[in-house]
Amino acid sequence: MAESSLKCVVVTPEKAVLDEAADFVVLPMYDGELGVAPNRQPLIGRLGFGELRITQGNQTKHYYVDGGFVQIRGNVVTVLTSKAIDIKDIKIADAQAVLAATNLETTPEGLESQAKAQQRARVQIRLAQKAS
Repeated sequence: MAESSLKCVVVTPEKAVLDEAADFVVLPMYDGELGVAPNRQPLIGRLGFGELRITQGNQTKHYYVDGGFVQIRGNVVTVLTSKAIDIKDIKIADAQAVLAATNLETTPEGLESQAKAQQRARVQIRLAQKAS
């Protein structure tokens, strides 16, 4: 692999979703986005939920990732996440069902959990609409 390119690996508990070369990778971190160019200093970070963009030449691939961790070391970007979906495969109806669902849970933890699920659904809908 040339020193001027990255390798991006995306792994979920079920399978390795992606393993390919990239010129630039944008990650949804817990507190914002992080752009990764070749020869970046090593990093381990916490991912948030959102859009993962992988650019190779003039082509960009888009994925929804649902939290996890990233390790950047030696021009290899390794993403460990519970869920990684190509934005073309996001089911808008499923995300809209999460938004429409009303939870009878009234504890603070239940309300917080419901709010996070709805935020994730909104991001999925936005990304799916962007793909179409």
